Amino acid sequence: MAHYQRMGAVPAKRHTQHRDGDGRLYYEELMGEEGFSSDSALLYHRTIPSEVSAARVWDLPDQSLTPNHPLRPLHLRLHDLFPDGGGGVDVVTGRRLVLGNSDVRISYAVAAAPSPFYRNAIGDELVYVERGSARLETVFGAFEVARGDYVVIPRATTHRWLPVDAADDPDGETLRTYCIEASSHIAPPKSYLSRYGQLLEHSPFCERDLRVPSGPLLAEDIGATREQETEVYIKHRGPGPGGIAGTIHTHPFHVLDVVGWDGCLYPYVFNIADFEPITGRVHQPPPAHQVFEGWNFVVCNFVPRKVDYHPLAIPVPYYHSNVDSDEVMFYVDGDYEARKGSGIGMGSVSLHPGGHAHGPQPGAMERSIGVEFFDELAVMVDTFKPLDLGEGALACDDGRYLLSWHTR
Repeated sequence: MAHYQRMGAVPAKRHTQHRDGDGRLYYEELMGEEGFSSDSALLYHRTIPSEVSAARVWDLPDQSLTPNHPLRPLHLRLHDLFPDGGGGVDVVTGRRLVLGNSDVRISYAVAAAPSPFYRNAIGDELVYVERGSARLETVFGAFEVARGDYVVIPRATTHRWLPVDAADDPDGETLRTYCIEASSHIAPPKSYLSRYGQLLEHSPFCERDLRVPSGPLLAEDIGATREQETEVYIKHRGPGPGGIAGTIHTHPFHVLDVVGWDGCLYPYVFNIADFEPITGRVHQPPPAHQVFEGWNFVVCNFVPRKVDYHPLAIPVPYYHSNVDSDEVMFYVDGDYEARKGSGIGMGSVSLHPGGHAHGPQPGAMERSIGVEFFDELAVMVDTFKPLDLGEGALACDDGRYLLSWHTR
């Protein structure tokens, strides 16, 4: 987001001396995209950010992928993946890979334990909070995140997840996260942005809807522990399945040591309730529901909305063939008119692969005629390369969805 922010102590001029009250220099770090040719932020550290005292292998959760062959539409029951309710699991090391290709990986985690400090060096992350709440601490500041929040975390941002105990969550829920990991950057659709990066009038959300990190910076809370040794779990390109590997760096200081930063690159939060749906007299195609995009994939959300109001409208989607993409729908809340009779409900994921014509379940078209409002909440990812199945998908496939249109 080309939306300038400034927090904490920064010098009047970039790349100049910046000292603490005792005269010691702060260490300036440029965190930038596309080399030095795109959005960036300047962060000022108390310690040398590149200082590492040890490195060892992080054995990542299973990252292997299995082709969807023979080609099938699938219904995945994500809530079956964590039958113990996430006890002892954290958002970083406890993710279970559901679907993926070389552009994007989708994982799911139910987490009750604090995560280690973490940095994804492959691409940006978009984490959707399905249920529960947490404090997210980053080098840019902290967020309080809760149900319905999308959290956009730029590549290589050091952060950790601290779940709120279910007993203290407003809904009494354990943290449930739907994690979209890109091999690129994630941003609002270009069609919503001016050439200078402002969200335009026809966009279904604007800058006022975005939450940026809150201060004071966490370095203000760790002055007495400046020498505290910390570990950072790093996901990066390497020799593992899918070319992904993990390393743990030990730093001889507390990694949340930033005293100030400014720029146009930072994590931010957008709540799905702030998305203003675009509707029409006849059924609107999925791009009307788009909220983010990455390289070779888009993210859409379907929110409670007034539906098609032409006198002859059929509000549920028409049958369609995903000629160029695989479609993944995560059903979060509400009543799914088009999927009634399929077994799909809250916590389900449907995969409709390219090459398979899909649409509403038998009888859904007829039942929808005359309906004026859909009370549904879902997050959709469309990819432009085929998706393979992670161990999570293999573990929670209902095995029957292929036949859910078969009536004879």
